[in-house]
This record gives sequence, structure tokens and C-alpha cells, in this order.
Amino acid sequence: MLTIRKYTEQDAQATWLLFLNTIRNINKQDYNEAQLKAWAPDSMDLFIWNKRMSDVEPFIAEIDGKIVGYADLQNDGLIDHFFCHQDNQRQGIGTALMLHILKQGRDKNIKCYFSQVSITAKPFFEHFGFKVVKQQLLEVGEQSLTSFYMEKPADTEISRMEML
Repeated sequence: MLTIRKYTEQDAQATWLLFLNTIRNINKQDYNEAQLKAWAPDSMDLFIWNKRMSDVEPFIAEIDGKIVGYADLQNDGLIDHFFCHQDNQRQGIGTALMLHILKQGRDKNIKCYFSQVSITAKPFFEHFGFKVVKQQLLEVGEQSLTSFYMEKPADTEISRMEML
């Protein structure tokens, strides 16, 4: 059974590995090896990663105690992180996290959601009513990665039936 909870410091290593492996194995269909290594380097200081995660306060998706995804929602509507485990793609985890984020946004009275979205994630975000505002190149280390700045007004809620 899928549960969603708040991030704790004990989640640092599992979320880092999920981030690294998902980017390296799922996003490789849209980005080259140098871009993937710039985006998700081979190693990360877990103290720095935990600080980053503690700052964005992600929601953690778990199945039987295993972290299978995480995503965050900032008070201004920014979705900074949104990742599902490489072994758990297309199993409803992303949908559950997005529905959780949209509910949190309603509770916080967020008027517009926005995110910098990878080529790989763009169709998923479009499915939830996000629209591309602009295509852009993000500089990560010495690499340029194509991404999309996407927005979704809060008044364009999606019903569960529309997602099926």
C-alpha cells in the first residue's frame, strides 16, 4: 500500500540514490551521458543533500517502507523536485504525489503551480494540466540541459476520472 509522509533526515541516502538512479536510468532517453552526470553526479555529500531536502521539505512516497518517490511543493507554488523510483515508473506513484501536491496547494491557497521540467517529465506534467510557458537551456556545471518552464493555474484542477 502506498503512503505519503513528510521527509525526515533518515531519508537522505534513499532519496539521493533515487534521484541519482532515476536520472541516470530514466532520463537517459532524452539526455546524453555528460548531461546526466552533470545533473546527477556520481557522489553527493549526504550532509549537503539532507540540508537541501530539509529546505524543500519533500513528501515521501513509500510502499512497504521502501521509498518509491518524492516531490515537494513550495509556498509560492514551485514544484522543485518530482521523482519516482526507476523501478516504479507508471505504477501510479507520480499520480499519487501530484494529487497530494494539488491538495496541499489548495490548503495553502496557491493560485498557480510552476516547475522547471525535464524533457522526460514534460508529458506527465502536461497530463495534469501544466502548460509550457517557455523552452529553455539550464546550465548545470559545464552542460546545457533542455528543460521547460511550465505553469498550471490552480483553478484548472483535474478530477480523478479525467486521469484514468
